[in-house]
Amino acid sequence: MKMLNSVSGSFRKKAGDSRSGECRTRLERRIVGATNRWRFPQDHFCGDLLALSQMCNVLNVDLDEALKNPDRLCISKFQKLFSENIMNSGTQSGEADVILECLGFKWELHHPQIFQSGTLAKLYLTALIQNTKSSQRELDKVQKAHPSGRIKKRSPVKKIIISMRINDPAVTRVAFALALKNLYMKEVEMTVDNVLGVLASAHILQFNRLFQKCVNMMMNRLAPSTVKNFYLAGCKYEEEQLTMACEKWLAMNLVPLVGTQIHLRQIPEPLLYKVLKSPSFPKKCCFLEQDPGQNWMPLFLCLRLHGITSGKDLEVLKHINFFPESWLVRVTANHYHALENGGNMVHLKDLSTQAMRFGLLFRQEYTTYSERISIYGYFFEIKGIKHDPTSYSFSMQRIKHTDLECPSPVCEHSTISLRSERLVKYEIQAQTLVDGRWQEFRTNQIMQKFGFIKPGCKSHVLKIQTVGIPIYASFAFIFPAS
Repeated sequence: MKMLNSVSGSFRKKAGDSRSGECRTRLERRIVGATNRWRFPQDHFCGDLLALSQMCNVLNVDLDEALKNPDRLCISKFQKLFSENIMNSGTQSGEADVILECLGFKWELHHPQIFQSGTLAKLYLTALIQNTKSSQRELDKVQKAHPSGRIKKRSPVKKIIISMRINDPAVTRVAFALALKNLYMKEVEMTVDNVLGVLASAHILQFNRLFQKCVNMMMNRLAPSTVKNFYLAGCKYEEEQLTMACEKWLAMNLVPLVGTQIHLRQIPEPLLYKVLKSPSFPKKCCFLEQDPGQNWMPLFLCLRLHGITSGKDLEVLKHINFFPESWLVRVTANHYHALENGGNMVHLKDLSTQAMRFGLLFRQEYTTYSERISIYGYFFEIKGIKHDPTSYSFSMQRIKHTDLECPSPVCEHSTISLRSERLVKYEIQAQTLVDGRWQEFRTNQIMQKFGFIKPGCKSHVLKIQTVGIPIYASFAFIFPAS
């Protein structure tokens, strides 16, 4: 009666609040079964008030106090109740009272610890309710069979059996055991090799403290060998801070490590695309002007940024915020002045260190291979020919823009020079590896006017004899003032 009075009083108060015009969430009751017992529509507690009363007795929770605040009837509240005092208490003493059947094993646990896991808590409370109802029904049958009251008191059921099925291949027995061990100990050693399995176990168990611990460890252990799998795990579990940490790490380490770490070849394409397209460094200051970037300054000063002639590519570099803005402004200004002066590269003097470079990779299956290039409105075809198994030649030729197939990426959005002649200083080189040693071939540095009519439209030819394949051919040139 005390319980029902408390419930009815609670609802009269709610009704009064509604009549007073205040908008509050109304707590509803439903009638359950033939006994007309009241129950609350809580997702986590599908039983009636009698079952809840029995469960509260088992858990030493005052039902009247719980009914005054129905939110306390959520698993998270019971979870907090049991987990507050066990975080640093060490291993639970006494006999296990919960048996978890999972992964072909029977794991012995203690009910105060399992309330750190949302999944185990739900399974345990469901089994506890069913076990309590079953025990009460058995007791009622015995009392009816022995009305005299001489009934031997039965010992209570000591262990609750729960079971769960896991289909995630990332969850191994070892990783799952480590996850359960974390229910009892605050500090359990994990390694890079098993952290992914523990993370997957924590996700399935809804063990938030352990899950966050795994995420923190993964963010601190990013390396060429781990960034791929850690990133995929972050995507799988929608853990934004982990995926962002992987993106940031790769943005900082892609350039210095890509040439030496084979693991980076396994980077997922979406991650690599996002890193290459994203601004990797703070907007207020580019990387090379920050303290960590100062050591890299001499190296990047050697880059021939003037070889980047596409305005779109320069915008991408600006967006990445790696180079000082003054560098990119200078490159853009030099291109503008060259266009204004008919292609004259007055800012370039030394062919060996400042030349524009284009290349061909001549493979074994080729008999002829060519590519077309455009610079400041002038169009050239660079070409390689295989004459016999060991004889090759390489050359370049000026062509008209009308000779290009349109639409063509070479002439798309490109300027067109109407000058009939163009003075070019150039050099053609070819290299190939034979028996572990590099063979190198080259022309001299040649100054030549290129027109549209043969033979003035064609360069000198580099002829080579070699058994090496593939052959790396490069064409270096500048446009002197003319």
